Amino acid sequence: MMNMVWRDSGVPADSFYEARTECAEGPKSKFKIKAGKTLSVRRWQAAFNPEGQLDIASVLSRIQRGGVHPSIRGQVWEFLLGCFDPKSTFEEREELRQQRRVQYERWKDVCHELDSHVGSGIIVTAPLVTEDGQPIQDPLVLMEASPCQTPPHSEQVKSSAESADIMMDKQVIEWKLTLHQIGLDVLRTDRGLVFYEKKENLSKLWDILAVYAWIDKDVGYCQGMSDLCSPLIILLEDEADAFWCFERLMRKLRGNFRCTASSVGVENQLQSLASITQILDPKLHQHIEALGGGDYLFAVRMFMVMFRRELSFGDSLYLWEMTWALEYHPDIFTLYEEPEFLEQNDGSKKKVKIRQFGKFERDNIKNGTKTSEAPLPITVFLVASVLKDKSAKILQEARGLDDVVRILNEISDLDAKKACSHAIKLHKKYLKMAKNS
Repeated sequence: MMNMVWRDSGVPADSFYEARTECAEGPKSKFKIKAGKTLSVRRWQAAFNPEGQLDIASVLSRIQRGGVHPSIRGQVWEFLLGCFDPKSTFEEREELRQQRRVQYERWKDVCHELDSHVGSGIIVTAPLVTEDGQPIQDPLVLMEASPCQTPPHSEQVKSSAESADIMMDKQVIEWKLTLHQIGLDVLRTDRGLVFYEKKENLSKLWDILAVYAWIDKDVGYCQGMSDLCSPLIILLEDEADAFWCFERLMRKLRGNFRCTASSVGVENQLQSLASITQILDPKLHQHIEALGGGDYLFAVRMFMVMFRRELSFGDSLYLWEMTWALEYHPDIFTLYEEPEFLEQNDGSKKKVKIRQFGKFERDNIKNGTKTSEAPLPITVFLVASVLKDKSAKILQEARGLDDVVRILNEISDLDAKKACSHAIKLHKKYLKMAKNS
C-alpha cells in the first residue's frame, strides 16, 4: 500500500491509501508528496545521531515545507505527538515502547474481564446491558452485536453474562453502554479504504477505543474519536503503539469532548473563533450574530474531527502533521510524562533553542505569550481562515444558519497547504491587532 516509487513530479497524497472502487466520491486530494520538499526516508534517518537522538529542528523545518512521506509517517507522528523525547536514544525508546505495550495489554486484559468481547475480534453494535446494568442475554441481540459474524454459541452468551456481573458499578455500566456506540461508529469510519475491508483492522480500532474509554473515565467515548483514531491504526502496525499515539493525540483534544448538560467541550475554542472573527472580519461576525449564530456552533465539526470531513484522507493527514509541526513544543514529552514539569520550569522556553519550536509556537514566544496564558491552538485559526475565505459568500447568500452550514459543507475545494499558510498569516495579524487594541 505504501511501497510506491518516489516521484519528482509529485504524487497525490491519497494514492498511498488504496480506496475501494465503489467509494470514489468525496473530496479529492490536492496535496502532493514531492521530493525536495516532503520529509523523505533519507532525510528522516539522517536526522538521528549514532545514539538515536533526533535533530527535531531540521525535521520540523522539512515538515513545514512539505509534510511527511507516508512510509515514515507513523514514526514521525510518534515524536510530533509527544510519545517520545527527541533527546532520547534508540535504546531508551525501545525500552519505553516495550513498557507501554505491556501496560496496554494489562488494560486490555482488565477490559476483557469486564466484557469478554474486548480482544475477541467481535465488534459490538447492540447494547449488552440495560441502563441499570442488567446483562442482555438475548442471543438475537448478541448476533446483532457481531454482524456478518458467526452467531454466538450458548457458552459465549453465558460468558458475556458472567463478565457483566464483575464490578458492576456505575463506571462499569457507563463504559459497557458505550461499547455498542463505538461499534456502530467503527463500522462507519473510513469504509472507503481497502484497509478496513479486513475485519482484524476494524477489531483493532474497536479495541483501542474501548480500552481508551475505560482508562479515561472523565471523557469515555464520544462520536468523532473513531475518525481521529483510524489513521493511527493504518500508520502503526502494532495495536499498542497505535493506542499510545491516540492517547497522546487525545491529550491535545480531549477538552473538545468533555461535555456537560449546559455546555459542549469545544465551547472555549468556539468562543475564541468568535473573538478572532470579530477582530479580523467584523462584518462577517456581525452578520453571523444577526443570524443567531453568535455561539459559532456551526463550526463544531471542523474542531471535533480536525477537517476529516472537509478534506480527502491523505490531505487530512497532511493537515494534521502540519499543525502539529507548527505548534510543536520541545518539552511536549516531558510535559505529558511529568505534568509538574511546567510549574517547576516556568520560563523554560528560554532554555531551549528557538529553532526547536514549531513556527506557530515561535510566533507566540516572540509576541510575549506566557506559558500560563495557554495560547490559542492553530486549529482556531484554521477554522477562522475557512470562514474568512467564505466570508463574501456567507455575507451575500446566508439568510439563516442553515445557509451558513450549507456553505461550509461545500468547501470541497479546501486546500490543506494553503489553509495552513493562511492560518499562520491570520495568527500573526491577530497577535498584532490584539497587542495594539
